[in-house]
Amino acid sequence: MSMVDEAPTAIHIGDEALPWFDVGGGVELKLVQAKVSEGIWVIRNRFQPGAAVQIHKHTGQVHAFTLSGSWHYLESADQVSRAGSYLFEPAGSIHTLVVPESNTEVTDVWFTIHGANLNLDADGNIESVIDAGGMLAFYLALCEEAGITDPPVVRD
Repeated sequence: MSMVDEAPTAIHIGDEALPWFDVGGGVELKLVQAKVSEGIWVIRNRFQPGAAVQIHKHTGQVHAFTLSGSWHYLESADQVSRAGSYLFEPAGSIHTLVVPESNTEVTDVWFTIHGANLNLDADGNIESVIDAGGMLAFYLALCEEAGITDPPVVRD
């Protein structure tokens, strides 16, 4: 048997294979991967102009790649991510994602998240935690509600 025969195979998921869900506030998401044992989750978000995400802290690093539109952090408004931009967020970073109301198109971003998002209140207290396991359970529940069984999310 050759090395090629023994190698793991790639997993391909077409864009249409996983559904989008409106999660409110002008934000849609689809979960692409949830490796709970590794604490890694990959989501794709579409943000309407003017959308914002609650201030949050990352326990691990995050990689973001913008496909369309633009967005920035309230805390660093001069660093605007646009189509083709890559953003690295180190563990421990705290920020508030905002999409300019002046955008004329949907902002589409891929995020690879290591660890959890700790969603914070105005005083810096943790209001909720989102991690790979929680996001997987949430997405699968949305799929079930929509009558979609066993979506091809890459998982453990």
